[in-house]
Amino acid sequence: MDPFPTAFPAAPTASPFPPLEPQGTEPSSDWNAGADAHDLPTRENRLIAIGRFAFPPEPPLDDEAMAGRDRRWTSRVIVFVTAFMLIFNAASIQNWSRQQAPGWVTATVQQLSDVWATQIGLLGADQPREGVRDVYEDARDARFPGQDDTTAP
Repeated sequence: MDPFPTAFPAAPTASPFPPLEPQGTEPSSDWNAGADAHDLPTRENRLIAIGRFAFPPEPPLDDEAMAGRDRRWTSRVIVFVTAFMLIFNAASIQNWSRQQAPGWVTATVQQLSDVWATQIGLLGADQPREGVRDVYEDARDARFPGQDDTTAP
């Protein structure tokens, strides 16, 4: 027998080994048509696994706890917005107090708002409001070239 054959026979020779699969059937395959590559198991990071063991997730909140969390969030937002408006929009309190009917409460609120607006003005927190007001007034008073200045917008 030639160790390096160069001429191959036209018909395959019979193998000395028995067939692995029955003749006439399609060869078996490990292909699964329903398989998805994303379903394959992945190895989890060891730090994440240790963290989950050391700090297990909390049980889900019940309805009462969720309502309490929502109330706390809402309260924080209201307090933040109120403080923001007191600092950066102190003139609105003055305008509101001047529009109310005269009385002891209205006079007290007006005096407090005047003092508050003065203090906020010293800090310079009223400058953003004044800047927006100036831009608005400039845009309102703007005229086209050749337009009469007395014409109402």
